[in-house]
Amino acid sequence: MDATDRTELLRLLARESYFERDLTLASGRASNFYIDCKRTLYLPRGAHLAGTLMLELVRAERIEQIGGMAAGALPVTDAIVNAAFARGYDVTGFFVRKETKAHGLQQQIEGAFKKERATAVIDDTITTGGSSLQAVAAMRAAGATVRVAFALVERGEGAADAFAREGLKYVYLYTAEEVRAARAAGG
Repeated sequence: MDATDRTELLRLLARESYFERDLTLASGRASNFYIDCKRTLYLPRGAHLAGTLMLELVRAERIEQIGGMAAGALPVTDAIVNAAFARGYDVTGFFVRKETKAHGLQQQIEGAFKKERATAVIDDTITTGGSSLQAVAAMRAAGATVRVAFALVERGEGAADAFAREGLKYVYLYTAEEVRAARAAGG
């Protein structure tokens, strides 16, 4: 992994995505900081770096398709798929809705999902893993074998244990502490 690219993306996350304030996370837990990765992932350089670096992790696990819950997984999935195309690697993407769509094709999983492909779940920031496990349940119900969970940022608040209980390997690019330290150092 290119250390310069990893450091640059970490600094972008620290500067653009890190906030200190009291709030409630998707897990329902209270926190005094928030990492809004979408603010970095929707910057051209942020998307490029995240896609390139995360693709290395995805390739190392021999994953062929990746996706997770809308909306957290969307920009990071798109970045990975784009990086894969640019490098000639066959990775497709999809996303999981909280509920089956009531119109159109009435699907819960949208995109280029195929149950026979080596599948992983992804999210931008993971705390307890609840949203990712909800997505995994939908993927497994659709016939996929899911064996890896990926995160751009891991908050260190229980996701690793939750994924282990579900038989998932957990791979992430940064810890929340790395992002906090980079912000404290001036982003």
